[in-house]
Amino acid sequence: MGSRIAVVAIDAIDVRIVAGFWSRVLDWPIVEEEEDGIVLAPSGDAGIGIDVFPVPERKTVKNRLHLDLRVTGGLTVAQELERLMGLGAVQVDVGQPEDARWTVLADPEGNEFCLLHGRDGSP
Repeated sequence: MGSRIAVVAIDAIDVRIVAGFWSRVLDWPIVEEEEDGIVLAPSGDAGIGIDVFPVPERKTVKNRLHLDLRVTGGLTVAQELERLMGLGAVQVDVGQPEDARWTVLADPEGNEFCLLHGRDGSP
């Protein structure tokens, strides 16, 4: 193997809000907090983390790369959707088909991500 993903980087104007959102969504603790960013990582040795870095400009176009989330912990998609929206996510339309097997959401600064509707595409 030549390469593997080590970190997903997210740009944010308010790194604390965005890092806090993703920490609660994924139940990953903040493991490092510096002036130049905040690092989240899962417990154990999962080998991947999220870095949230400050930038001066707001997001203006659809992401070219995004995260797809799968429901875990015995929740239904509807329950997880309600939980995510309670944490500050909003549903967005990026041109997805009406019969999409995912729901497109955005974090508090507009970074899109998808909630998948199960392995078989069911809601």
